[in-house]
Amino acid sequence: MAADVRRPRTVREAAPAKVNLFLHLVGRRPDGYHLLDGLVAFTAFGDRVEVTPADDLSIAVDGPFAAQVPADGSNLALKAAVALRDLGPSGEGAHIRLEKRVPVAAGLGGGSGDAAAVLRALTRLWRWPRDHDLHDLAASLGADVPMCLAGMPARIAGIGDRLSPCASFPSLPILLVNPGVPLGTPEVFRARKGDWRPALPAFATDDADGLLAALADTRNDLTDSARVLAPSVGTVLERLTAAPGCRLARMSGSGATCFGLFPDAGDATRAARRLRREQPGWWVAATRLR
Repeated sequence: MAADVRRPRTVREAAPAKVNLFLHLVGRRPDGYHLLDGLVAFTAFGDRVEVTPADDLSIAVDGPFAAQVPADGSNLALKAAVALRDLGPSGEGAHIRLEKRVPVAAGLGGGSGDAAAVLRALTRLWRWPRDHDLHDLAASLGADVPMCLAGMPARIAGIGDRLSPCASFPSLPILLVNPGVPLGTPEVFRARKGDWRPALPAFATDDADGLLAALADTRNDLTDSARVLAPSVGTVLERLTAAPGCRLARMSGSGATCFGLFPDAGDATRAARRLRREQPGWWVAATRLR
């Protein structure tokens, strides 16, 4: 009888770009971590991860931004895989392929999103119970990893690890623009000046007009410090604000990526074409909130 030879199974996961629709700093813990109040959402655009069975754990990186990402033990996605393997009883391996499409150090949660996608993919590959709680493991990898693991619009609190998912959310067209300048999160936080804000009460997120109206009364408290470190952030915001149909222009996270929200997808697409033509050195992606 012929041997039972099974083809290696490939599991694929999206690592959607994370956008901070608003980000307020409300305090600081004794250990130096900032306390946040904000609203995060995810886009239809992002990195891609696939995992296949292997004897050990390894990672390969390709895609437009692969050259900026390490493919060794310092890679957060590989660290996530090691942490998950060490948590389980079997010590299984896997080969991870990461397609890096999101700019690095861009305020879009790229590395955290990749780590979260690897956790989701490996629990499927290794057939972990669906109800296994990985929140603590995700939090040990970084403050943004739990929200990326959840992968849904949510109000955030604490250091970003306390999530209140939004019951419903509009799929607004969004234009992501990065001027090609990496910004380190610690440097942006250190450069920030100003008082702490009180946390905002919850607001409805179930329709586009209501969400845009509520967001108009918020901001990203890291924008001013980011603009000092990278003046091109201000240029991007000016261009997005002037784009026909843009209802809100803002920086995401610690930058340097900024975004514009457009009720009409055609306006977002036309703005993307214009910016690519006029600013060929900028990274531009028209997509949707999901």
